[in-house]
Amino acid sequence: MAISLTINGATHAVDIEPETPLLWVLRDNIGLTGTKFGCGIAQCGVCTVHVDGQPVRSCTMPVAAAAGRQVTTIEGLSPDGSHPVQRAWVEHTVPQCGYCQSGQIMAAAALLAKTPEPTDQEIDSAMTGQLCRCGTYLRIRKAIHRAAELARS
Repeated sequence: MAISLTINGATHAVDIEPETPLLWVLRDNIGLTGTKFGCGIAQCGVCTVHVDGQPVRSCTMPVAAAAGRQVTTIEGLSPDGSHPVQRAWVEHTVPQCGYCQSGQIMAAAALLAKTPEPTDQEIDSAMTGQLCRCGTYLRIRKAIHRAAELARS
């Protein structure tokens, strides 16, 4: 079945089963490998992308549910790394192994789009379920506060 998707502003037609998880379409059919596979059951947040500006777990979202909607991956957040969250991540040296970071960044960007000056509690609430095996949660929180500052300037 042909499904039309808008990913990072570009239209893609994929001939795939409608129940195929969006994650695998992004990685295997479109070639956008920045979104990672973590658990496959929407519990870790590694596969987070934006669909119509909202963070979603792409490992369990059927590709058919993304048809006609705007999908943004880590590659589309800012091709040159100039998004405030990406800049703050570098400034605060957030990643250790880096595996979960695309999902972390996408969740943080969605939070800041909705709540431009989040409190620690709002950050913790929004980032709940975004697991980091290296435990860089304090750096993540600091980077989100810094990204909010960068977005204001």
